[in-house]
Amino acid sequence: MAPTGLFISFEGIDGAGKSSHIEGLADAFRAQSRSVVCTREPGGTPLAEKLRELLLHDAMDALTESLLVFAARRDHLCQVIVPALARGDVVLCDRFTDATFAYQGAGRGFDLQALSILERMAQTGIGLEANLMHEPQLTLWFDLAPDVAAQRLAGARVPDRFEAQPAEFFRRVAQGYADRAAAAPQRFARIDAAQERVAVWQQIMDVFVQRGWLAVQGTAL
Repeated sequence: MAPTGLFISFEGIDGAGKSSHIEGLADAFRAQSRSVVCTREPGGTPLAEKLRELLLHDAMDALTESLLVFAARRDHLCQVIVPALARGDVVLCDRFTDATFAYQGAGRGFDLQALSILERMAQTGIGLEANLMHEPQLTLWFDLAPDVAAQRLAGARVPDRFEAQPAEFFRRVAQGYADRAAAAPQRFARIDAAQERVAVWQQIMDVFVQRGWLAVQGTAL
């Protein structure tokens, strides 16, 4: 029997450390003979990567941001994510729609109902199931206090337009993630990102072993 595709997203405020564990998880799945697609948002396709550059560096209002994010997401779903899931692949995505509700919604203060409308428009009508709204089966939420995240980011690289936001912005974003997790507890797995790297990795492995998606625990990187 062909394996069932898995769609897993990684979420958290900038500096939470989520991206550093994606390749390790990919290796754990590959060790069990699964085909893995690692991707990101905004981005993941040539068109979406162009939109990413605009989002990260060009000034715009919250509605424009949201429209560009969902345009990139639609192309990403059509070109990469849905075809990969149809093949039975594991898709590991660095951010997805929860980031839009956290950053543009909670962070920028954009209307959450409007975001919900855009979400359904952009994520429905792709592939064989026309009425299905595509979303991750599991979201790993790397929960970290904004002040700790800021300390990790300090001096690491030149900040983009989002990373350069004030501390209050990231407090709102963190609360936005908490609200999303509370609204969909069956989809979210909270990862305590304040712990050491090895302990964070162990939390991730525990989630996948408990769900039966990984039969054995991987080795921390």
